[in-house]
Amino acid sequence: MSGRRRGGVAWALGLAFIGLPLLELYLVIQVGQAIGAWWTILLLVVDSVLGALIVRREGGRAWRALREALAQARMPHKELADGALVLIGGTLLLTPGFVTDALGALLVLPVTRPFFRGLLARVVAARLVVVPGRGGPGNDERPGPVVRGDVVDPPE
Repeated sequence: MSGRRRGGVAWALGLAFIGLPLLELYLVIQVGQAIGAWWTILLLVVDSVLGALIVRREGGRAWRALREALAQARMPHKELADGALVLIGGTLLLTPGFVTDALGALLVLPVTRPFFRGLLARVVAARLVVVPGRGGPGNDERPGPVVRGDVVDPPE
């Protein structure tokens, strides 16, 4: 991993673990001053409960879609991405705070999820490493190594 990439990861982690909680705290205080502490707490609890209900529904849909794709013997790339986004979004929705709830809702809702699925696909594709000489799509060099042999069950 290059030093430049490591520096970007360090900044992202710093922002996620230091900047985001500070932003959340600031927003909770601002909302609390505007509508009152008890209303703010109630709002945070209600949006967590609503988030949990949405995640349960969308998680069930993602699970059913994954099972259908596997039953049809097709590659479930879309379904796996949706499952990952629902999982991440659900975690964010259950985390107290307004920014994490907004981002979690964007990841979980079926209307906005395709945008994030495409973003996830681009991030994963950028991190894939193509090994020369292994065959596969777009690599017309010699095929990868073939191991010939028999499958033997281990002794019991």
